[in-house]
Amino acid sequence: MSDITSGLVAQVPWWSIWLIVGIIGGVILITFVIVVLAYGALWFQAYMSSARVSMWSLIGMSFRQVNARLIVQAKIMAVQAGLGNERETGISTRRLEAHYLAGGNVMNVIKALIAAHRAQMHLTFDQAAAIDLAGRDVLDAVRTSIYPKVIDCPDPRSGRTMLSAIAKNGVELKVRARVTVRTKMETLIGGATEETVIARVGEGIITAIGSAETHLEVLEHPDRISKAVLERGLDQQTAFQIVSIDIADIVVGQNIGARLQYDQAEADTRVARAKAEERRALAMARSQEMKAQVAYNRAQVILAEAQVPIAMAKAIREGKFELIPQRN
Repeated sequence: MSDITSGLVAQVPWWSIWLIVGIIGGVILITFVIVVLAYGALWFQAYMSSARVSMWSLIGMSFRQVNARLIVQAKIMAVQAGLGNERETGISTRRLEAHYLAGGNVMNVIKALIAAHRAQMHLTFDQAAAIDLAGRDVLDAVRTSIYPKVIDCPDPRSGRTMLSAIAKNGVELKVRARVTVRTKMETLIGGATEETVIARVGEGIITAIGSAETHLEVLEHPDRISKAVLERGLDQQTAFQIVSIDIADIVVGQNIGARLQYDQAEADTRVARAKAEERRALAMARSQEMKAQVAYNRAQVILAEAQVPIAMAKAIREGKFELIPQRN
């Protein structure tokens, strides 16, 4: 068998063997050149930045339809920011790809992790990725946690500029508050949003003013409102921690109590007039009834008087009645 094989090889021209080898080598060389042209710059950039991204990973990203440049830039940013230890941070090329394929914002997550690392906040890649996939802006959440932000109560987007509350003496107070909040990363997923915080704070302010005996107490000590609202723990089950509540403006409105008393007095007057009119109408009706009764009684008397002659005549006829002559 070996003789037959060696005979066939001997019959093949030597130049054809070199041609096949040359073709194969050319294909390999062209493939290598294409790979270098396509991914060489990215790989060299990652290599010089100490980011562990292999050439095979870059090629695989193309087949998986992943933006390789975005992944490399994110990995470089993490490494240069001191987040290069994959065991501690969990920032690996594979996990960045997975987050990208899940529809997440890879750069936003990396920037959030860098900001948290600089502020010495405990935030893992899994937490940041979960917050991002939940639809929240994780970078804005980290910034708000580091630098508390101020929100207006009521929300200007609602078209209202001030809250309206009434003290026990009936005087209306219009209040505008500024709420300073900080993001709570542990309850960011599933926690209530700013709208809930604004609504709760507004309700607390209205309740605190409504509990005041007079509006003068609120004007003299507006800080009591803030303390009363903060003591209620309005930030529970929300994504924020209320740092402070400051009363920015208080305006005295209408005297609602006096107006309500005036309206009540007017209503009572109308009711009294209606009742008086009813009594007058009843009295007039009773008077007419009495007049009718008098007329009826008079008619009965007349009828009785008319029966007297008839009775006398009947008595005379029957001999029951005698006429006594008058004496001179």
